[in-house]
Amino acid sequence: MGTDRDSAVTRQRFDVADAAPLLIDVDGLVTSWTRDAERLFGYPAAEILGRSVRTLLVTEDGERIGRLAETHRSLGGWSGILTGRHRDGHHIRVMVRLVPTRETPTGTTVNAPAAPTPAETDAVTAPPARPASSAWPAPRPGYPDSPRATTPPRPPSPSPSTAPSPDPLPSPAHWIALVSDATEAPGWDMSRSVLERMTARSPIGMAIVDTELRFVWSNAALERFGGGRAYERVGLRLAEVQPGLDAERLEAQMRQVLETGVPVLDHEHIGRVRSTPYRETAHTMSFTRLEDDQGRPVGVYYTVMDVSDQHRARTRLALLDRAGEHIGRTLDVRRTAQELADTVVPALADFVTVDLLDSVLRGAEPGPLDEPGAGSLSLRRTAQQSVRPGVPEAVLEVGAIASYAAGSPPARTLVGGRSWSQPRLDPLSAEWAEAIPDGRAAHAEALELHSVMIVPVRARGITLGITTFFRRDRQDPFDAVDLGLAEELVGRAAVCVDNARRYTRERDAALALQRSLLPHRLPEQSAAEVAVRYRPADELTGLGGDWYDVIPLAGARVALVVGEVAGHGIDGAAAMGRLRTAVRTLADLDLPPDEVLAHLDDMVAKSARQEGPEPGAGSVQTVGARCLYVVHDPVSGSCAMAAAGPFTPALVAPDGTVTFPGLPEGPALGVDGQPFEALEVDLPEGTVIALHTDGLFAEASRDTLCRALARPEPSLDLHAERVLDALAPARPTDDVALLLARTRRLPAHRVASWELPADPALVSDARKTTTRQLGIWGLDELAFTTELVVSELVTNAIRHSAGPIQLRLILERTLICEVFDGGATAPHLRHPRTTDEGGRGLFLISQFTQRWGTRFLPEGKVIWAEQSLAEQSPTEQSPTDPDPLV
Repeated sequence: MGTDRDSAVTRQRFDVADAAPLLIDVDGLVTSWTRDAERLFGYPAAEILGRSVRTLLVTEDGERIGRLAETHRSLGGWSGILTGRHRDGHHIRVMVRLVPTRETPTGTTVNAPAAPTPAETDAVTAPPARPASSAWPAPRPGYPDSPRATTPPRPPSPSPSTAPSPDPLPSPAHWIALVSDATEAPGWDMSRSVLERMTARSPIGMAIVDTELRFVWSNAALERFGGGRAYERVGLRLAEVQPGLDAERLEAQMRQVLETGVPVLDHEHIGRVRSTPYRETAHTMSFTRLEDDQGRPVGVYYTVMDVSDQHRARTRLALLDRAGEHIGRTLDVRRTAQELADTVVPALADFVTVDLLDSVLRGAEPGPLDEPGAGSLSLRRTAQQSVRPGVPEAVLEVGAIASYAAGSPPARTLVGGRSWSQPRLDPLSAEWAEAIPDGRAAHAEALELHSVMIVPVRARGITLGITTFFRRDRQDPFDAVDLGLAEELVGRAAVCVDNARRYTRERDAALALQRSLLPHRLPEQSAAEVAVRYRPADELTGLGGDWYDVIPLAGARVALVVGEVAGHGIDGAAAMGRLRTAVRTLADLDLPPDEVLAHLDDMVAKSARQEGPEPGAGSVQTVGARCLYVVHDPVSGSCAMAAAGPFTPALVAPDGTVTFPGLPEGPALGVDGQPFEALEVDLPEGTVIALHTDGLFAEASRDTLCRALARPEPSLDLHAERVLDALAPARPTDDVALLLARTRRLPAHRVASWELPADPALVSDARKTTTRQLGIWGLDELAFTTELVVSELVTNAIRHSAGPIQLRLILERTLICEVFDGGATAPHLRHPRTTDEGGRGLFLISQFTQRWGTRFLPEGKVIWAEQSLAEQSPTEQSPTDPDPLV
């Protein structure tokens, strides 16, 4: 099938240098044939001259050729693509240009294209045809397969003496057909004028450089980028035309193309061109090597497209993506503000400051903002960042108060909640002088700032502060696109800041609650030297429910406790407080460690059953809690312990050896009610007992703990600090509680004990013995009260129990009097009436002593009473006591 071109041939020309010219008469007969035509169609001249041109076309195009010729005769001819037929029968796509010719009265031909002459193409010409008719005749039967048998003789040309025709218009004579092979052609062969117009009107910049990379040609579109007209570029290098581009890098691409011949496509380059010297623009460039007929490189042809809009859109999306990744990674207000400043420098601004209200930093709700009439608004400089090291543009340090005058741009932005920008800033203007915090004078570094935006930090309808963006090194000013991007970035950061503020408020409340439930200071006791370190969890996981405690017990003993609950936040802290109170209550009963945990387990399980599994119930947080309970006796040196959960204390011997006792692991509290097992070991004086919660092993191992504990330190406090730093990060993911206790032993001369037979007559001897011992200790002032206590306790033991009785006096921070017997019943305090004859013994003891109680043992019980030594000063000490306890 052919392709028509309805416009005039003069407006649709293609090159004819490679075309085969044919001469066709008005009847469609081929009257001239060339070697190019023979190569194209395969017919020798003898077989085609005098035959119809339709012989050379497929049937359909052969039937159309006559109509096309007549239709376009008045338009100057026709051009298009037809399907030809080779002599051997295969089809050929050919580009055809058909132009009519007329003979003037002088016999010359007009309106013919500049086709090769018969001599130039080795043409063979048929005998002259008869005069042309006014129209291409319809095909005759047998046409175009059979050549014409005879050709009518052409009328003789008029002799020179013959008078010319009175008709001045030329008459139809022949058609000239210019035929080119289009089988593998990409399209029409365009003439130079068409190509020149195409390149001149193309919106894509084009240029050709020689092998020395000097311009030899460029089109008009390249002039839009600046650098002069096309003729002014000739002979210049790229660096001379566009000094704002990285010419060295671009010319390296050109040299690579020259050397390898491999084109470089869509090479993106960012720089400043002469047309926009103050703004970076992005361009995509493609480079192709040009070669001569022998394949030798003669230069590089390249194209340039401005893709600045697409580049800015990609940069904007990349910055927003980076902001989503880096801003708000923590729930810390200050760190979130600094993350905002770090993200936008240098991608958007050269210098950024973030000022927030003090109430935001405290986690409080910001109050209403009313601009003062003649005062100032105070903010806190929370973060700042600059492209230059040390932030030389800043007039305030991070953490300083930034006071802005009423009516200044920062104050208006803070109060109104709307952004403000000044594309071209004059740092010496009166308006900006009011915007400098505290009215300070702008120093030399700040005077170079030339463009500014102020965006409110606003989230959930509350203004939290302002963020100020400056440009200094980048010469292009902020525009509306930059302001929109800044508002989106600050808006995202504002939500993170507000989340951090809310979390800060809740975390501070939980911390306050937890601190109020933990020991404010360690109680005074002489059984062990104790050092404690507690590190709460970071803001991402929330405050945990770990706790520790040191509880003085009767008989100069001490209980060491660590534990943890599963909850976090305020609920976890409240659950921890409940368990700690329960443990202290059970400790006052002087129960063994395994019984303390058994009672605690029963309490947790009972509370869970009573309160149910509803969210917010305190029992939900305590179920599954874990606890380690250790009791050290400085008199005997024994240490008893029991655990609910996988707790194992570490024991550091005086020589630095670290061991872990085989403490049986008990069930978690409130889970299955299984019994707990206790372990009792004897510890030499100076042994360090290390108790900790499982947060200590979140990022460490037991081997790391052993190395840290074995390292000698000058003090126990420093030892605890070093161990915690070695095993736990500064912001752990779980709470960490660490308790170190270095055991002590009471000197032998501080303890006096006597075996007493169950004879009431010997009670007086017990009183006398006690008085003598108090005299040795220099406590004669306590003799009367102590005699009363001993008399009542020994008498009750003789009266209500059987077996041997032991009396023991312990001089510690208090004077402790203990009576051991084999009875299993506990005495009860009574409040006798005035008429009662007995029952006043324990009542008198409770009135004259600091405290008293009963402790049960496997072989019986101990009734004890303590007297304060606050007003006493014992003088008798053993010369072998280097470190007196009182």
